[in-house]
Amino acid sequence: MKFGVAGAGAIGGYVGACLARAGAEVTLFARGPHLEAMQTRGLRVLHEDGDFEVQPNVTGDLAAIANSDVIFLGVKAHALPELAAQLGPILGPDTIVVSMQNGIPWWYSEVPLESVDPGGAIAKSIPSNRVMGSIAYFATTLQTPGVIRHIEGNRLSLGEPDGSRSDRSKRIAEALIAGGIRTPVTTRIRQEIWVKLLGNASFNPISALTGATLAEMVRDPHAQRLIREIMSEVEAVAKSVGIEMLVSIDQRIAGAEKVGEHKTSMLQDLEARRPLELDEVVGAVIELGERAGVDTPVMGAVYACAKLLDRRNRA
Repeated sequence: MKFGVAGAGAIGGYVGACLARAGAEVTLFARGPHLEAMQTRGLRVLHEDGDFEVQPNVTGDLAAIANSDVIFLGVKAHALPELAAQLGPILGPDTIVVSMQNGIPWWYSEVPLESVDPGGAIAKSIPSNRVMGSIAYFATTLQTPGVIRHIEGNRLSLGEPDGSRSDRSKRIAEALIAGGIRTPVTTRIRQEIWVKLLGNASFNPISALTGATLAEMVRDPHAQRLIREIMSEVEAVAKSVGIEMLVSIDQRIAGAEKVGEHKTSMLQDLEARRPLELDEVVGAVIELGERAGVDTPVMGAVYACAKLLDRRNRA
């Protein structure tokens, strides 16, 4: 199989590096200094189990991944509408597109969510039968151009949006496993999305507002109370769309505490003055709640404050 990574930053670049390490044919699409560094020196991964370097095909031209069997979407969710418009015309007849974004993905709802896919632009460019869902359970950062640091975790769940087991999901999983990434194929990708959201919709915006790590938020009684209230609202919205949580709030909080003094991806984006994934992670849950008549006042308040912080930070 030929693989392409559209957005070879911390997440996409790590997946691409692991595939390349296993000998897969993979092309990484990137821009700016990171692109130049990879073209000059290759891609280096700093990993607790041993650093490694790869020399994959690297390009700044999206058309170069046009003939891929599988394309991993490694960009942040808010960058997808623009990317999808360019990606749609170059998809081959059997190209599989693996979404790796945080939050509610564009393909989740039959009626597009304005917070995720304004006007249904992504859905129009990427047909639903091309989509493979995924959830990344690892933390990586782009330490310097051309260098990715792996922090913790090493799992990427794959799943068909309709919950079926497919040969194509097994083939993709086998390639990722060969590259050293644990890749279970799940029939409950929609439930898993909500399990991750349980944490992301609470920890991420609060970390951005306070600058606190996961452990700091959990150990502070006032912050933990706020986190639990948001998680309860997430659970209520999930239930309204027919999802029963696979883990409890207590389990999710305990899991975050075990990660320790880790900055959420949203806090890292804030510090780097990058746009925050608020609409996809928080706004989408609020929008689904509004559709179902489920109130989310605590989440709404945190969302409003974080949105203002995001605008001021980028200004």
